[in-house]
Amino acid sequence: MSQFIDLKDYDASIHREILDALTREDDAVVEICEDRAIAEMRCYLSKRYDCDKIFSATGGKRNQLVLMIAIDIAVYHIFTIHNPRNLSPIRKERYERAVKWLESVADEDISVDGAPLLPEEVRANKSNFLMKSNRKRVNHW
Repeated sequence: MSQFIDLKDYDASIHREILDALTREDDAVVEICEDRAIAEMRCYLSKRYDCDKIFSATGGKRNQLVLMIAIDIAVYHIFTIHNPRNLSPIRKERYERAVKWLESVADEDISVDGAPLLPEEVRANKSNFLMKSNRKRVNHW
């Protein structure tokens, strides 16, 4: 169960009546979708950022951009429970935009301002860049 997203955080993205109708007023469904959204985000962010610190933040200490992306992904998962064939185009677009943003962060094209980075040694081990060389050659003439 995630403490990162509060139920009132959804008010900026979806009306409470719609959320209640989609989940049949079952807050457990919302929590499951939140956990799935955060797990999906961890796959992209864990390469450079300390996800434990990011997702354990509460209240005003949370990164608002990361929160917005998490809510967009969670709302998308909630909508797919109801009727995946008649999914709202805006929800699909917001989800695709969120995934594209996460891919850009993972590719290090963009950074998350204010997000805690992993220690340098850990980031170096997870880096795509690797420098190697061939064995030393010994030539005898």
